[in-house]
Amino acid sequence: MGAGHAHPLYLPRSSPVHRLPAEVKIVAAFLVVLCVVATPREAFGVFGGYLLLLAAVWAMARIPPGWMARRALIEAPFVVLAVLLPITGGVPHVEWFGLSLSEPGLLGAWNILVKGTLGVLTSLTLAATTPLRDLLLGLQRLQAPALVVTIATLMLRYVDVIVAEARRMRVARISRGHDPRFLWQAGATARGVGSLFVRSYERGERVHLAMLSRGWNGRMPPLSQHRTSRRDWLAGLAPVAVALALATAGWVLS
Repeated sequence: MGAGHAHPLYLPRSSPVHRLPAEVKIVAAFLVVLCVVATPREAFGVFGGYLLLLAAVWAMARIPPGWMARRALIEAPFVVLAVLLPITGGVPHVEWFGLSLSEPGLLGAWNILVKGTLGVLTSLTLAATTPLRDLLLGLQRLQAPALVVTIATLMLRYVDVIVAEARRMRVARISRGHDPRFLWQAGATARGVGSLFVRSYERGERVHLAMLSRGWNGRMPPLSQHRTSRRDWLAGLAPVAVALALATAGWVLS
């Protein structure tokens, strides 16, 4: 995968956050999410502190909040579960504009919504400041399982190829009179999906045979020998220290 290959969630910038090694940002994002999950749901103000922490990182990385908010809508389908909990939860109940809502359900909905949103925003921050190739480099330097790194590398390398194949098949169907807007043509669309799966599988077999013929031994070669400095770790884990302090304050206050 070439160094110029980027994903739609990446926002090219020249900032201290972008220049941090990927492994530092991966560990920092993981630990921040752990702190968020470990925070009691009753510590309402602490979650505002997490949002301010993320906003400070966005400001340092020069990421517009609107850009981040639009991409955070990816979690919208999961909000449905949070909306249902106050209605289907148990006693006691509270009255709100004529509705009888479950108090445990409200707390559960708040817990899912705030922690899910903060987790999505943290992940988007990592994606916005780290190209795909650097993410793979970071996983490799963190000694992630070789099979995971290999699968991720090949998936990211060939996802564009599969999308292009699907686009060509769609154009071919439309040129033969297929109109996906009609319900009775759903069968043709389903057969197209099956054909795309078969073609992808066959392409994967050919790629695997080509790799074996070139000496593939089941492990990705080292992509970089760069060593992360202590200064990078200290700078990257500074937000984690703040998140840990917020989580501790949440437990003390609740």
